[in-house]
Amino acid sequence: MTVCSGNICRSPLAEGLLRKGLSGVEGITVSSAGTIAGEGDPVTEQTLEIGREFGVDLGGHRARYLLEPMVTDADLLFAMSRSHRRAIVELVPRKVSTTFTLREFARLADAVPDAEFTRAATGHEFLADRLRAVVRVVAGMRGQVDQPADPTDDDVVDPYRRSGETYRLSASQLVPAVDTVIRVLTLGASA
Repeated sequence: MTVCSGNICRSPLAEGLLRKGLSGVEGITVSSAGTIAGEGDPVTEQTLEIGREFGVDLGGHRARYLLEPMVTDADLLFAMSRSHRRAIVELVPRKVSTTFTLREFARLADAVPDAEFTRAATGHEFLADRLRAVVRVVAGMRGQVDQPADPTDDDVVDPYRRSGETYRLSASQLVPAVDTVIRVLTLGASA
């Protein structure tokens, strides 16, 4: 699950890109929600356009307000900022080890050789167990990998009601992190 504020910019784009990138892995479902979402709101025009550029149609997306059962049901949560991560963990504290900012997950995962993900997932019969194993590897990097010099480097900038340039900046932060998530989960799924 991907989480931002209104569920009309960052998290739907991340959801769409993850769904597209993981479409070859049967058994993974991707969803999104917002901590202050207006239930049923569509994505912004700028998000719709950026999604199209990446081959993702977000025209049917409708915002969902983040609720405790959604967090409880999610195996892995990607917050778009540290404040969203905090909101998720405050809602369901036991999700702390499987809740990351999207860019934090990518930063930690990039410090791990692909072979280590494959090794962690190997021997697990079920997809869910393989994916949990690779997520544990990433979570285990907390405290092992240096924190960014600027803590906001773990956030995806919020473009809502801002310029087209800010939307582009937000996408430029989000897309590489999504690509890393896809790589890691695909490695785990195929082990």
